[in-house]
Amino acid sequence: MPGTAPVAARLAVAALFLVNGASFASVVPRYPELQDSLGLSNAALGTAIAAFPLGAMAAGLLAGPLLARWRSANVAVWCSALLAADLVAIGLAANWWQLAGALFVAGAMDAVVDVAMNAHGLRVQRAYGRSIVNSLHGLWSVGAIIGGLGGSLAAGIAAPLPLHFGAAAVVLAAVAITSRTFLLPGPDDSAHRGNPRARPGARTLLALLALGALCAAGALVEDTAASWGAIYLRDSLGAAAALSGGVFVALQAAQTIGRLTGDRLVNRFGARAVARAGGALVVVAVGGALLWPSIPTAIIGFALAGWGIATIIPAGFNAADAVPGLPPGAGLAVVGWLYRFGVLAGPPVVGLLADAVSLRLGLVVVPVAGLLIALLAGRLSRTAWRGTTRPG
Repeated sequence: MPGTAPVAARLAVAALFLVNGASFASVVPRYPELQDSLGLSNAALGTAIAAFPLGAMAAGLLAGPLLARWRSANVAVWCSALLAADLVAIGLAANWWQLAGALFVAGAMDAVVDVAMNAHGLRVQRAYGRSIVNSLHGLWSVGAIIGGLGGSLAAGIAAPLPLHFGAAAVVLAAVAITSRTFLLPGPDDSAHRGNPRARPGARTLLALLALGALCAAGALVEDTAASWGAIYLRDSLGAAAALSGGVFVALQAAQTIGRLTGDRLVNRFGARAVARAGGALVVVAVGGALLWPSIPTAIIGFALAGWGIATIIPAGFNAADAVPGLPPGAGLAVVGWLYRFGVLAGPPVVGLLADAVSLRLGLVVVPVAGLLIALLAGRLSRTAWRGTTRPG
């Protein structure tokens, strides 16, 4: 049984996952108001949203050196606080450039936090001696639901954007800073110790590339619901403002259930089988919702997709952290950087298709991502978790 320190550290790192999920999710239901207040077209909004993953890609590879210099606990906490503070800049944006700039900074902070909190979470997992990573990501989903519901409520009562985002920033930063006291002390480690000066071989790079593409496909499903779900419900299906966050919240709710139960499924069936089944579910559920469009089918279809992708990113990160020959955090940083390509490409592609044909056609990227998940799941372990999970 774990001692007091790992239990406290698990709760603290879970709080960081929750804060990270709630931070950007608070913005999602307010996209329609940001679009209207700034007079943006679908393509312009999509390009502004793409600044978030662009910022993540610009800063993502810095996470490894930052962890080596200041350790995962410090980096996760203080970058979480900076990400929360950046919500205020999003709410105060007066034109496209300011919105894109604020989203760029948010993406940069989010990428570093993503690597740092996962590195620390996997360190806590090794202290436990069993899989807990899916439950940590489940707390991220809980935070996203809280942020999404809060944003929907703020939209429903027409709360001013600066007031809403300012209040959220204060609460989230306070939780992140408080968690620092309870995280694990000492230097970071990884599942496989590596030489920091050694250059990874072709096999290692191919493994990281495949894992990055797998995580990118899972992130694309989630990000499409976040970026375009509210606009699809409002403009294409005629939903009221209070329902604008329905697609995103439904996906996050189902994803939360999938992640909180994901450790049992992965231990029983293996990460590979669970991922393949999840990818197939995304294809069927969202494909069906687009063939028979309505508010209920959209919400149900994306909810099932959220359940399908629940274990994808945790499994990909766990496998990346176990790639042999890399220093602590390096595999996570590379895969975290690679999977942002999916998030970067998604919003502008959907926006361009929406302006050229329809938003309904643009959302076809989601079933395509589900198919990619099913194909790339072969890089994950087919057996139960044993403390490390090597790809392939």
